[in-house]
Amino acid sequence: MKAKFLKMDKCIVLIIIVAFGFSCQSQPEVEEQKKPNVLFIAVDDLRPMLGVYGDLNIKTPNIDRLASMGTMFEKAYCNVPVCGASRASLLTGLRPTRRRFLDYDTWAEKDAPGVTSLPAHFKKNGYFTASLGKIFHFADDMAKESWSVDPWRASYVRSNGKKSISRHYLLPENQQLDARGNGLRGPSYEQVNVPDSAYFDGQIAKRAIKKLNEFSQADTSFFLAVGFHKPHLPFNAPKKYWDMYPEEAISLAQNSFWPQDAPLEGWYGTGELRKYHGVPSEGPVPDSLAMKLVRGYKACVSYVDAQVGELLQTLESTGLDKNTIIVLWGDHGYLLGEHKLWCKHITFEKALHVPLLINAPGYQPGQRTQQLAEYVDLYPTLCDLAGLDQPEHLEGTSLVSLLNNPEGTGKEFITSRYLNMEAIKTDKFLYTEWIDSAGNVENRMLYDHTKDPDENVNVAEQNQYEKIVYELSQKLAKSIDDADTDSLTGND
Repeated sequence: MKAKFLKMDKCIVLIIIVAFGFSCQSQPEVEEQKKPNVLFIAVDDLRPMLGVYGDLNIKTPNIDRLASMGTMFEKAYCNVPVCGASRASLLTGLRPTRRRFLDYDTWAEKDAPGVTSLPAHFKKNGYFTASLGKIFHFADDMAKESWSVDPWRASYVRSNGKKSISRHYLLPENQQLDARGNGLRGPSYEQVNVPDSAYFDGQIAKRAIKKLNEFSQADTSFFLAVGFHKPHLPFNAPKKYWDMYPEEAISLAQNSFWPQDAPLEGWYGTGELRKYHGVPSEGPVPDSLAMKLVRGYKACVSYVDAQVGELLQTLESTGLDKNTIIVLWGDHGYLLGEHKLWCKHITFEKALHVPLLINAPGYQPGQRTQQLAEYVDLYPTLCDLAGLDQPEHLEGTSLVSLLNNPEGTGKEFITSRYLNMEAIKTDKFLYTEWIDSAGNVENRMLYDHTKDPDENVNVAEQNQYEKIVYELSQKLAKSIDDADTDSLTGND
């Protein structure tokens, strides 16, 4: 009898153990939190001519909405005002120097060999990385290491049989003009009554939407870089965006004159614009043409804004918005006739000041910060937001503290440069030096933004600014020496 009870006890124990085992197995395992995705939106030649930045005459509802979803940096600056060099600097996290990242045709892999790019770092950490449109200036730059699939760019075949991935004309006569070669290009603007997808940026948005839908069905975290071409020249956009800006509503720059007492070394003649058909090879741009150029630039900004809206809508409809960091940036500023100049290539405020919006899950929406930020800060910022270690070569500072507290302590100054121009920007001043091959200061300009935000009077030689000039010059010299030392010692 006793043995019988023992057998029963053993059976009960066995049943309890088995039941407990099944109970443990039935409990769902706690999944590791998926790393946040990144939607990295680059806009070529976009200055802060946006509604959210205070421009009441521009129509940018989608970019404005993105700003309301995240943090807007009111005082963000590029580190070099030309596309190839600016993108190489931002995407490597390295500052431009006199030896690297000099001009539009910069190759990051040649100027900074062996450096891990921003997308490559995410790829190394398990992200699927993809490039659509213009991200690096050259699609093949750092491509093998940076992207999980080959970079994709929209293209069309000109009338001469050669492919174009930058200037897209729809009218046959404009295509023929652009096919002439010898450095000559088609007209500086075009408007045609076509859907958005007829031009490159609409095609890029369409491709990005398809990719986002694919990502929504996958388990892998992604880093999707989407690079829009507009509002870069030529100012080509569907007619409906031109119609948003009637000719009678267009006004020209109020300071279409060279700043008082500014050195003529800064004058670059607007060579980029003059390559286009119908633009005078020298002398002032006629007001009649200037009006069309300003109108075309605005039309292109609104065209790109609509494409950004399509991306935001796709993120929301797929649910990806809940775990996706969104960054929107323009590679540098832009002049639209201010100081008689067009395009970039100088260290004026209009060429350096850039839009920068960061929307990250878990951070307060609708924030603005007036603390200084520069593009070398983006690489470490995204590392921190994604929970990745920062590579040792980075020269910027993470902006996450400003996402937590937009009124917190920021940088005392930022630096930028172009060719032999070296610039330093503080909260109140923008100071530039022209430096010769021997390191001597040939010329300089200082603008007091508290009194002269449009930079119409160079006060560098005025007695009351002597102390300011000396202090900024010292800080700039140290910054240049530090950057050049890093470049020479292989810290890049």
